[in-house]
Amino acid sequence: MKEEMVGEYEFEFADPDVMRQLGVLWGKSAARAAGRMNLLMCHLLDTAAVAEQIWDHYLAPSTKAWLEDAAGGPGCGRRFFGWICGVHDCGKATPAFQQMDEAGARAVRETGLTWVSTGRQRWRHDRAGGKLIRDVLHASGWAEDHISWVWPLIAGHHGKFPSVGQLREPSLARGHLHGKGPEWRRVQSAVVEVFTRQMGFEGLKEVQPLRVPSRADQLHLSGLVVMADWIASDERYFPGIDHLRDVGLSVSRDRAVKAWEELGLRGGWSTLAVPGNEAFHDRFGHGPRSSQLMVMDAARRMGGPGLVIVEAPMGEGKTKTALLAAEILAARFGADGVFVGMPTQATSDPIFSQVREWAGKVAPGLESQVALLHGKRRFNREWQELLEQAGDRPDDIYGTVDEDAMYGMSPFDTGEVPERRAPAEWFLGSKRGLLTPLVVGTIDQLLFAATRTKHVMLRMAGLAGKVVILDEVHAADVYMAQFLLEGLRWLGQARVPVVLLSATLPPAQRRALVDAYLAGAASREDPPALDLPSPTGYPSVTAAWAEESGPQRLVDHCASWREDLSVRVEVLPEPSPAASAPAAGINAVVTLLADRLHAGGCALVIRNTVDRAQETYQALRTAFGDDVLLLHGRLHAAHRADRTETALARLGPSQESRPRTILVATQLAEQSFDVDADILVTDLAPIDLLLQRIGRLHRHSGVPRPAAVQEPCVVITGFRDSGLDAPWILSASEAIYDRYLLLRTAALICGADTSSWNIPGQVPALVADVYGNTPLVPDAWAEAERAAYAEWDADQQARADSAQRFLLTRFKEHENTTLEGLHYAETKGADEVVQAIVRDGDPTIEVVIVHEDVNGFTTWTGRRLGVSGEVPVDLLDEVLGGTVRLPAKLAAVAENELQPLDGWRDHPWLRHSRALKLDTQGQASLDRWVISYDIRLGLVTTRCLQ
Repeated sequence: MKEEMVGEYEFEFADPDVMRQLGVLWGKSAARAAGRMNLLMCHLLDTAAVAEQIWDHYLAPSTKAWLEDAAGGPGCGRRFFGWICGVHDCGKATPAFQQMDEAGARAVRETGLTWVSTGRQRWRHDRAGGKLIRDVLHASGWAEDHISWVWPLIAGHHGKFPSVGQLREPSLARGHLHGKGPEWRRVQSAVVEVFTRQMGFEGLKEVQPLRVPSRADQLHLSGLVVMADWIASDERYFPGIDHLRDVGLSVSRDRAVKAWEELGLRGGWSTLAVPGNEAFHDRFGHGPRSSQLMVMDAARRMGGPGLVIVEAPMGEGKTKTALLAAEILAARFGADGVFVGMPTQATSDPIFSQVREWAGKVAPGLESQVALLHGKRRFNREWQELLEQAGDRPDDIYGTVDEDAMYGMSPFDTGEVPERRAPAEWFLGSKRGLLTPLVVGTIDQLLFAATRTKHVMLRMAGLAGKVVILDEVHAADVYMAQFLLEGLRWLGQARVPVVLLSATLPPAQRRALVDAYLAGAASREDPPALDLPSPTGYPSVTAAWAEESGPQRLVDHCASWREDLSVRVEVLPEPSPAASAPAAGINAVVTLLADRLHAGGCALVIRNTVDRAQETYQALRTAFGDDVLLLHGRLHAAHRADRTETALARLGPSQESRPRTILVATQLAEQSFDVDADILVTDLAPIDLLLQRIGRLHRHSGVPRPAAVQEPCVVITGFRDSGLDAPWILSASEAIYDRYLLLRTAALICGADTSSWNIPGQVPALVADVYGNTPLVPDAWAEAERAAYAEWDADQQARADSAQRFLLTRFKEHENTTLEGLHYAETKGADEVVQAIVRDGDPTIEVVIVHEDVNGFTTWTGRRLGVSGEVPVDLLDEVLGGTVRLPAKLAAVAENELQPLDGWRDHPWLRHSRALKLDTQGQASLDRWVISYDIRLGLVTTRCLQ
């Protein structure tokens, strides 16, 4: 069909009065379109043209494949994708929206499209669009099942999917927000019809899809609609066009091409050949180990995209294994990128470097497309070097996400919580955000995608089409696990290959992960039946996928690349916490290390709380001076980044003797932290986490070690066994981990005291012993264990139940076929609220440290800010470097009392940051607490004397 301008083409078919009305219906006011009103038809075509760019340069082959299948077959997907993205704003062809700009409203009225004021009655244009598209598609003869899945994409394009009942115009508006009379019905139909013809369809009936996609695919598509809309709303590349004669798909295509080139957005590797075993050497400079070959072979043998669980000891090279497996899975099943989710921000940073290096080997230049996505990424030096300037106010490029609010419709009129301004976190240049092709971040990014929160479709769009790799999955507690399982359901339904990494998993947890993925793949509430044996060796791989004949699985194991390490287990009893000797336990650690490190060596001391780590550090520093380092979660961002780098350098592998070093840390050092300690002192923790800590011992061969620490040794403290009844355990440890698992772990430890564990060979058995049901504790502990189990079991169930109200899918709704009502009873609130709901426990809050004196404010280093705290460009990183997380006990009062400085309120990076103002004594008061920041200890909280 010949492509022509809307005006020229449609005058042959449409009523001139309707065309005159199409020439005034506006989509963006002059204030939001670079000073010139943008016609609604122009914005629809702009968005469709952007969608074409997304199809050509961004979508994964697997995404194109299901879109082609849904739209009617090969060659149908691209045009349908452009149509569904472009038609999203049809609801603006209503008085509800057209009245919001005075100049625009006047022009519309002059064409005969009139309305009566409805006072404070409002009707969001996205919901109006859902109602309008339902009516138009019904009139055109679409089948009900296709109308039912398409309209939520229109009604939900600003982040939430309403129920069909929520589409209705408020009754008190009496039809005036929808538009009364035949003229409004005619022009509303014309908006959709004219747009449809411009897209190359003969009419709406031709647009009707052939197949209803899965709900996960619908959610993915919805995210892409939002992405196209946001890009087409960038007034730098899409300034207003206010004459219909100047509007057309060819014009919009030219605009979209330029915008896409300027934004620098792109997909990943597009298509890959399935790599052979030799690719491992090409990527990493050495050949694969037997466990790595085993996993690569499993990825090649799978009959479809599925779940791969890799269980291997610390130091086995699981991350490299996962990256090569991801290449194989991507090549076989059409994925175009990877998301690597780590348990913490600290563990994400070293993996970021590794993924960048790997990406550059897969395709030269691809390393520039790797994004680091976590709250402290600005302090990663490698990320800083990649950071491109996004301008002073990057958010304002896109306006607000909530478009109705831009034109004066208060969010309070609709019961909405005002949302943060703009999607800048998604589109700050070519190397940022979950929508970039290769992403390293925390596992939270996946957990967020499993929450019933606004814009969840963007999170799905950032995961679908990729291979998802999640490390240290055993670290998810029962609360977090509910979000992980929900996320796996959606990824399974979206046919996203997933690789899970763990040192080891309890059998029940392994089964739950497989069941969740397969239930999603089958679009069923309950998982399909599958005989899933536990691996009989270690390292192991468990793979599961869906075929037309039913679920399939592959379970294999092999020998580790290195011989077992015989780790001596010692118990250092924790003395009674008597008031007369409160530091007795810490002094025992000092005495122990003075003996073991008299000739040098590197020790790692892991404490379960920040307070205990700080106290231990002070005592050790008195004895060992500058040989002692401290690393925990209450260091501000700049110190934490520097300390992490120093710790990795001083305790990393070396062929030369290393200087004596004692690193005192919290659980930050537990996972994906590549230090090599000669001796480990640790508080009691559940066996799987304890084994993770032991993984920091004698991690590398060839490292010179003094004679006293030649034998790997773990010294476990934080509890005391009297030999008469159940052991005393630090109350702080019980508060974190629960007494039941600590009791069973303590029983194993006491049984092994002064003997050894063979690591990693014994790891699966040790984990199974603690998490299984076999008798383990001495008879004298049995009653205490029964009581602890009852409490633990009730707590586990309660925590699992507490997550249900936040999960993306409500109870028993996994077999729903559309997105209608997905956000019913959703979680509302700012980003901090969303982040808090996927992590159990009391909420915490971050603040930015500044110092205040009579002259104003300074940074944490003492450099002067503006009178009201204004931040010069050259001091921004330094100010943000003072970001620190307050303990949970201060979160509520901090949220109420701490605000941004006046000079931060218009700053793109600081306007949402709360300032912790320390006085000339270096202190601040919150509630009953005095807060200070010590250059060595980090944040210190002291209860005020009454």
